[in-house]
Amino acid sequence: QVQLVESGGGSVQAGGSLRLSCAASGNTYSSNCMGWFRQAPGKEREAVAMLIYTTGTSTSYADSVKGRFTISQDNAKNTVYLQMNSLKPEDTALYYCAASTSWLCVGRWSSKNQYNYWGQGTQVTVSS
Repeated sequence: QVQLVESGGGSVQAGGSLRLSCAASGNTYSSNCMGWFRQAPGKEREAVAMLIYTTGTSTSYADSVKGRFTISQDNAKNTVYLQMNSLKPEDTALYYCAASTSWLCVGRWSSKNQYNYWGQGTQVTVSS
Protein backbone atom coordinates (compact mmCIF):
# COMPACT_ATOMS: atom_id res chain seq x y z
CA GLN A 1 0.00 0.00 0.00
CA VAL A 2 1.09 3.51 -0.80
CA GLN A 3 -0.43 6.61 0.77
CA LEU A 4 -0.20 9.95 -1.01
CA VAL A 5 -0.92 13.38 0.46
CA GLU A 6 -0.86 16.50 -1.69
CA SER A 7 -0.35 20.05 -0.47
CA GLY A 8 0.60 23.45 -1.81
CA GLY A 9 -2.49 24.39 -3.76
CA GLY A 10 -4.03 27.82 -3.54
CA SER A 11 -5.18 30.87 -5.44
CA VAL A 12 -2.83 32.88 -7.62
CA GLN A 13 -3.07 35.45 -10.38
CA ALA A 14 -2.20 34.62 -13.96
CA GLY A 15 1.55 34.60 -14.46
CA GLY A 16 2.19 33.51 -10.90
CA SER A 17 3.74 30.35 -9.52
CA LEU A 18 2.87 27.56 -7.13
CA ARG A 19 4.69 24.44 -5.97
CA LEU A 20 2.67 21.36 -5.21
CA SER A 21 4.02 18.63 -2.97
CA CYS A 22 3.08 14.97 -2.79
CA ALA A 23 4.27 13.16 0.31
CA ALA A 24 4.38 9.39 -0.13
CA SER A 25 4.35 6.84 2.66
CA GLY A 26 3.97 3.11 3.01
CA ASN A 27 5.53 0.78 0.47
CA THR A 28 6.96 3.55 -1.68
CA TYR A 29 9.61 1.25 -3.14
CA SER A 30 6.87 -0.49 -5.12
CA SER A 31 6.14 2.70 -7.05
CA ASN A 32 7.62 2.89 -10.54
CA CYS A 33 5.99 6.07 -11.77
CA MET A 34 4.70 9.09 -9.94
CA GLY A 35 2.32 11.33 -11.81
CA TRP A 36 0.38 14.53 -11.47
CA PHE A 37 -3.10 14.74 -12.92
CA ARG A 38 -5.70 17.47 -12.83
CA GLN A 39 -9.43 17.71 -13.20
CA ALA A 40 -11.40 20.84 -13.89
CA PRO A 41 -15.16 20.98 -13.23
CA GLY A 42 -17.08 19.16 -15.94
CA LYS A 43 -13.93 17.81 -17.56
CA GLU A 44 -12.08 14.51 -17.64
CA ARG A 45 -9.08 13.96 -15.41
CA GLU A 46 -6.00 14.65 -17.51
CA ALA A 47 -2.33 13.88 -17.12
CA VAL A 48 0.03 16.74 -16.40
CA ALA A 49 3.44 15.23 -15.70
CA MET A 50 5.16 11.98 -14.77
CA LEU A 51 8.46 11.00 -13.23
CA ILE A 52 10.01 7.54 -13.04
CA TYR A 53 10.27 7.27 -9.27
CA THR A 54 13.01 4.67 -9.15
CA THR A 55 15.47 6.84 -11.05
CA GLY A 56 14.03 10.33 -10.90
CA THR A 57 15.75 11.09 -14.17
CA SER A 58 13.03 10.49 -16.73
CA THR A 59 10.10 12.84 -16.96
CA SER A 60 7.18 13.42 -19.29
CA TYR A 61 4.83 16.37 -19.64
CA ALA A 62 1.56 17.22 -21.28
CA ASP A 63 2.00 19.61 -24.19
CA SER A 64 -0.12 22.21 -22.41
CA VAL A 65 2.39 22.54 -19.54
CA LYS A 66 5.74 21.93 -21.23
CA GLY A 67 8.19 24.69 -20.44
CA ARG A 68 6.07 25.94 -17.53
CA PHE A 69 5.79 22.99 -15.13
CA THR A 70 8.59 20.88 -13.67
CA ILE A 71 8.21 17.59 -11.82
CA SER A 72 10.93 16.53 -9.40
CA GLN A 73 11.51 14.36 -6.37
CA ASP A 74 13.31 14.40 -3.05
CA ASN A 75 14.12 10.79 -2.18
CA ALA A 76 15.11 11.64 1.38
CA LYS A 77 11.64 13.05 2.01
CA ASN A 78 9.72 10.59 -0.19
CA THR A 79 8.17 13.62 -1.81
CA VAL A 80 7.39 14.52 -5.39
CA TYR A 81 6.96 18.15 -6.41
CA LEU A 82 5.26 19.98 -9.24
CA GLN A 83 6.67 23.43 -9.77
CA MET A 84 4.17 25.46 -11.76
CA ASN A 85 5.27 28.73 -13.33
CA SER A 86 3.55 31.17 -15.69
CA LEU A 87 0.19 29.91 -14.54
CA LYS A 88 -2.86 30.50 -16.72
CA PRO A 89 -6.56 30.54 -15.85
CA GLU A 90 -6.94 27.30 -17.80
CA ASP A 91 -4.62 25.63 -15.27
CA THR A 92 -7.39 25.94 -12.68
CA ALA A 93 -8.27 22.45 -11.46
CA LEU A 94 -8.06 19.96 -8.66
CA TYR A 95 -4.57 18.48 -8.86
CA TYR A 96 -3.97 14.86 -7.92
CA CYS A 97 -0.81 12.94 -7.22
CA ALA A 98 -0.77 9.31 -8.35
CA ALA A 99 1.54 6.33 -8.09
CA SER A 100 1.84 3.32 -10.35
CA THR A 101 3.38 -0.02 -9.41
CA SER A 102 3.27 -1.21 -13.01
CA TRP A 103 6.11 -0.61 -15.48
CA LEU A 104 3.44 -0.10 -18.14
CA CYS A 105 3.15 3.40 -16.73
CA VAL A 106 6.37 4.31 -18.53
CA GLY A 107 4.87 3.90 -21.98
CA ARG A 108 1.34 4.82 -21.00
CA TRP A 109 2.06 7.51 -18.46
CA SER A 110 -0.85 9.74 -19.45
CA SER A 111 -3.45 7.04 -18.86
CA LYS A 112 -5.00 7.35 -15.43
CA ASN A 113 -5.79 3.62 -15.56
CA GLN A 114 -2.07 2.88 -15.11
CA TYR A 115 -2.05 4.38 -11.62
CA ASN A 116 -3.30 2.40 -8.66
CA TYR A 117 -2.78 4.87 -5.82
CA TRP A 118 -4.18 8.39 -5.64
CA GLY A 119 -4.08 11.29 -3.26
CA GLN A 120 -7.10 13.33 -2.24
CA GLY A 121 -6.22 16.31 -4.43
CA THR A 122 -5.28 19.95 -3.89
CA GLN A 123 -7.10 22.86 -5.49
CA VAL A 124 -5.32 25.31 -7.77
CA THR A 125 -7.19 28.43 -8.85
CA VAL A 126 -5.67 30.90 -11.29
CA SER A 127 -7.45 34.21 -11.81
CA SER A 128 -7.02 36.48 -14.81
